[in-house]
Amino acid sequence: MAYTRGNLAVKEKQTERSYQSQRYRETTKVVTRRSPLPVREKLLYMMTVLFCVAIMGGLLWQNVSLYNIKRQMFNLNTDIQTINAEVKELSIQKEKLEEQIPLKANELGYVQPEVEGFHVQVPTGTDENNGVNAGTETAAAADGVATAKK
Repeated sequence: MAYTRGNLAVKEKQTERSYQSQRYRETTKVVTRRSPLPVREKLLYMMTVLFCVAIMGGLLWQNVSLYNIKRQMFNLNTDIQTINAEVKELSIQKEKLEEQIPLKANELGYVQPEVEGFHVQVPTGTDENNGVNAGTETAAAADGVATAKK
């Protein structure tokens, strides 16, 4: 017999008990509380995380600067290539223009000198700058052109 509310003479009903045991089931749960971290340990963890972040930031900054330098080198190389192509085009134009110089000079009345040297045409008459008669100086040159040797 079971002890029910302090009375041993009362008989326990099996049906009620089985019904109640299905209805309410007592369970126990063990709850363990974690103690909080001490302040020193928290500071240690925080400093470790900050140190790692600082190292990663430094590496990132270094990679960014290297990337910028490489990008500038690439841009300079492309600029050099375009300038070299432009120089080639201009040298071709220069050669073409040099070939046209004698033709244009002949069209404008240039005559190839027979003697080497510089040819200067001296005007006949008075020189306005110093008032000297230039005709006396050109007496040596019969055709009015003075020639200087190199």
